[in-house]
Amino acid sequence: MLRGNYYIFFILIGFNLILNAQRKDLSGTLIADDDVEGIHILNRTALKYAISGENGRFNILAKTNDTLFVSGLKYQNKRVVISRSMYETGSISIALIEKINELNEVVVGKIFTGSLESDLENLEAKTEIDFYDLGIPGYIGKPLTQNERKLHDADAGSWGYLGLGFGVNFHKLLNTVSGRTKKLKEIVALEKRGKCIDRLRRNYETIIFETNNLPDTLKNEYFFFCEEDPEFEEHCNSNNDLTAIEFLKEKLIAYKKNLNSTKKE
Repeated sequence: MLRGNYYIFFILIGFNLILNAQRKDLSGTLIADDDVEGIHILNRTALKYAISGENGRFNILAKTNDTLFVSGLKYQNKRVVISRSMYETGSISIALIEKINELNEVVVGKIFTGSLESDLENLEAKTEIDFYDLGIPGYIGKPLTQNERKLHDADAGSWGYLGLGFGVNFHKLLNTVSGRTKKLKEIVALEKRGKCIDRLRRNYETIIFETNNLPDTLKNEYFFFCEEDPEFEEHCNSNNDLTAIEFLKEKLIAYKKNLNSTKKE
């Protein structure tokens, strides 16, 4: 009986190895009119997944008849069954369709009768319709940069929801597990600090060096020195000219002291 169980065990292992051996890396390309980076491709049959690169390319382990599930916040979900020709050529091209919010047809304004007197009596001045009136989620703040849009796409939404059942935001989960969200947050933070130092330099450089000059070859290094201060971001975003100038002047004195001590050594 024990020997029979061993035979069954080894047969199952061998069968599993044969099935996995049939799978190979397929090279895929996502095609769309907009950004195709960070789209998730899940092989539901083999439970393998990949994330597309900047040009929409990806590699995933698959075989004939495996089902791929492609998902991204900006695009409609898509299922693709691997055909024999896809497997033999080792390449896949998947066209994505952008999500569109469809609205019911509405009549904006009144239908006029042609009688000037009658139309003037019925005319009522109303505020303009905006996206909130139509039920469309809108953003009225400062336009996002490309990397900020990528971060929003990678980290948008809650982790899950409770209704008739429990659902998980796999798009957000996979971006977190793969480290993509963390990387994008670091890139966005670096961009903000870079823009901040550019703004300080543009607004106050002439004032700072008016009485306490510094060679042009050292000015870039000085501003990087300012950026390393823990209070830099606070002063940069304060919109207070006096405190910003005072901060930059103090850092200039500290920078020159460090410079002199380095020369003595």
